Amino acid sequence: MTTIDWTIVFAILAFMILSVIASKTLMRSVADFLAAGRSAGRYIICVSSGIAALGAITIIANLEMNLIAGFSMSWWGLTMGLVVLIVKVSGWVIYRFRQTRCLTLAQFFEVRYSRKFRIFAGIICFMSGIINFGIFPAVGARFFIYFCGLPLSVSVFGLDISTFPLVMIILLSISLYFVFTGGQIAIIIADFFQGMFISIVFVVLLLFIFATLNWTHIFEALAAAPTEASLINPYHTSAVKDFNFWYFLIGVIGVLYGAMSWQGTQGYNASARSAHEAKMGGVLGSWRELPQTLLFLFVPIVAYTILNHPSYTDISNSVNSAIADLDSEAVRSQLKVPLVLSHLLPRGLIGAFVAVMLAAFISTHDSYLHSWGSILIQDVIMPFRKRPFSPRQHLKVLRLAILFVAVFIFTFSLLFRQSQYILLFFAITGAIFAGGSGAVIIGGLYWKRGTAAAAWAAMLTGSSIAVGGIIIHQLEADFFINGQMFWAIGMFASTVIYVTVSLLGKRRVHDMDKLLHRGRYAIEGELKVVEKVPSRGWKLFGMGREFTRFDKFIYIANYIWTGAWTIVFIVGTVYNLTHEVSDKAWMAFWKIYLYIQLGLAIIVIFWFAIGGFKDLKVMIHRLRTMKRDDRDDGFITRESRETE
Repeated sequence: MTTIDWTIVFAILAFMILSVIASKTLMRSVADFLAAGRSAGRYIICVSSGIAALGAITIIANLEMNLIAGFSMSWWGLTMGLVVLIVKVSGWVIYRFRQTRCLTLAQFFEVRYSRKFRIFAGIICFMSGIINFGIFPAVGARFFIYFCGLPLSVSVFGLDISTFPLVMIILLSISLYFVFTGGQIAIIIADFFQGMFISIVFVVLLLFIFATLNWTHIFEALAAAPTEASLINPYHTSAVKDFNFWYFLIGVIGVLYGAMSWQGTQGYNASARSAHEAKMGGVLGSWRELPQTLLFLFVPIVAYTILNHPSYTDISNSVNSAIADLDSEAVRSQLKVPLVLSHLLPRGLIGAFVAVMLAAFISTHDSYLHSWGSILIQDVIMPFRKRPFSPRQHLKVLRLAILFVAVFIFTFSLLFRQSQYILLFFAITGAIFAGGSGAVIIGGLYWKRGTAAAAWAAMLTGSSIAVGGIIIHQLEADFFINGQMFWAIGMFASTVIYVTVSLLGKRRVHDMDKLLHRGRYAIEGELKVVEKVPSRGWKLFGMGREFTRFDKFIYIANYIWTGAWTIVFIVGTVYNLTHEVSDKAWMAFWKIYLYIQLGLAIIVIFWFAIGGFKDLKVMIHRLRTMKRDDRDDGFITRESRETE
């Protein structure tokens, strides 16, 4: 890190702080703090929620995974594209949830099931979330210490103090400032700027690496992997542990089952201007993800080459020596790719990458602090109250809850010893809630026969399986069932339990029109009709009355893009099952794949910048002029609540 690099980092941080300060006057109600006044357009939602879910820890986790998986696992990732397309173009879960106008998921649970279940689900969701969130500060702090070459300890008033907790305190303090200043409004605006910056830097990094690294060296390093643990040919991966075909298959199922189950960015679920904008934000996500997906794939492969090819022995030795004193294999695994980049990148780009990681750290921490703190108040504490908070009290207790979450994750990061890969830790801790909540959410939004008893049974089943898995892995780190598999077991068992209990219990039919504000319960202005009766063909492809011509173009482009890669996967699978395909041929395919993705990623950046700044202008105008309702705070009155 030179003066140029540090200048870039502090300039980006200053810009983020200024954007938060500028948004301070826009926050005037509890609904503003929780859901940005439901004023965000599709591009703002897409970019901001995307970077909020990304985070420094997610970047490190994906770099760690693909260092092990190589090109091979990306082939199986193509199968996820079709499922993701179906989820997004249909508005699966998110469209109906936005129709409910609930501010949090557990508020929906009270409306659909009961107040007692809301409290129970809120507690499970909160506990799952903060345990999952618990390692975020530690992973981020270690990156900055080792990548930036910071000293491991500093002297303060003659005392030798570890740098690790100090870095965590500084980073968490910045994130807290963002949340306290303007709630979800400040978060969503800051995350938009951070998201655009990160996408640009990712593409620049990729262009630099493409231009400087020898493709022959990449092939030679990858081809030297064991025969049945190939990093090139996806049909020779039977010996790959953890990040294999089954990992991706479970992930595909989880996309459908777990839609909106994870509440780390729950503020975005209610922040869209309408259900249609929420749906379109999800559809655009597949384009927004192109720069990061490409970086997550290619950079670890470059790192693997440098760590294993004889031409880069000096760098490899330097990286291995830097992590040799760390006593945790999991931590050493996290630092390998970032340390390779610290040797590979030139001045300026090193600073840009650190600025990316800083922006990603802050964007995830401010969103997650906001989400888990809000869930604690909205879904655990508020349901016990007979009367709602005053707006001033409400904002005060929300900030106190957010501060509590920050203190908890700081303490957890200091004390917890990580024994699994990051993504496997995410899977098993997230499954405490997500293992059972998928059945409860989908059943509640789409099935009028789903009952409160079934919701209780499904949630208890999923959380029990996940907690059991965590305990087992603390006792036996190399247990043969990993975190992803425990998640799969939880999903299957919870679904069976939910359906069985609903069918065998007392027959109840929920009023879905009232829940979703349809028919006589419709709210004026929620649905903007473009064409009164869409043609049957458009409806078949998930395009209804609210779709403009450009909306339809986006949908069709999604179908073509995903359909083309699905055909490539099908044809490639048939050919590989009937012919022996060489590693050289596969490398030629991967090179073409990378160039196509990179070219489209550049186009996407310009497209989303234009759409995003237009949305930002509209959002600011709405927040300045809209009339607030102080009763819109997530409190459910006895008269409006469905009883058990």
